[in-house]
Amino acid sequence: MVVGTGQIKLRLFDVHSLKAKRSIVKSMISRLQNRFNISVAETALNDSHDWAEIGFALVGNDASTINAKIDKVFNMADELGLAMIADTHMEIIHL
Repeated sequence: MVVGTGQIKLRLFDVHSLKAKRSIVKSMISRLQNRFNISVAETALNDSHDWAEIGFALVGNDASTINAKIDKVFNMADELGLAMIADTHMEIIHL
């Protein structure tokens, strides 16, 4: 079994309330979940208006497939254009 995890740190512009931030983050989370059938959540920077962090995880039986899917998640998050991606991190764990 192979577990893949990823983190996306987002820079948000023209966000002046946590409600506006939550709208952007929820939109991105739901689109990623629907497109890739992965577990996604806001994992850090909950009280910041300008920054957000989204974490996700997926499970499979082939490391190269997991790696490719994680790359596609990063690419889609960038293509959505809801926020600027400041940093990404991925980890693949063989169990």
